[in-house]
Amino acid sequence: MKILMHTCCGPCSIYPLDKLTEEGHEVYGLFYNPNIHPYTEFKNRLDAAKKFYEIRGNKLIVLEEYPLEEFLRNCAFRENSRCVYCYSTRLEKTASVAKRSGFDAFTTSLLVSPYQKHDLIKKLGEDIAERYGIEFYYRDFREGFREGRQKARELGLYLQKYCGCIYSEKERFYKETKNNQ
Repeated sequence: MKILMHTCCGPCSIYPLDKLTEEGHEVYGLFYNPNIHPYTEFKNRLDAAKKFYEIRGNKLIVLEEYPLEEFLRNCAFRENSRCVYCYSTRLEKTASVAKRSGFDAFTTSLLVSPYQKHDLIKKLGEDIAERYGIEFYYRDFREGFREGRQKARELGLYLQKYCGCIYSEKERFYKETKNNQ
């Protein structure tokens, strides 16, 4: 099967790409991540994805557009449900490119992370697949999360420390103290 895999970064792509390739699938990556903030983080993740796909010899389609303002407009005042928008916009773009480009299915490297909302990703992927008339390939890759991170270290790939958006950055780094409560 020819699968287009939404790629959030290089490290998260390692295990899913390994497994899908082992199963005989032809896998291309698609880098489209308007949620990542700041731009330097976006660039670090893009560079790591390019490096990994080059090392592997797989093709990576890069959409370097950076519609951060659109992402923020759609998440402002809806911070607690931002993941719905974030997942759906990236999966929808992947499905659209996959359909137009003759792929059999689409998936996402987000499915390797134990920090992502798998049930939500699966539901959104299936709904988008139905609208676009292309299969959403769901597989729980979480078992390979640590293995992928270890391989990323060995390859010298940039390893991110938060999901990607400005809200997840705050959740990861901002620690409440008595003075700022």
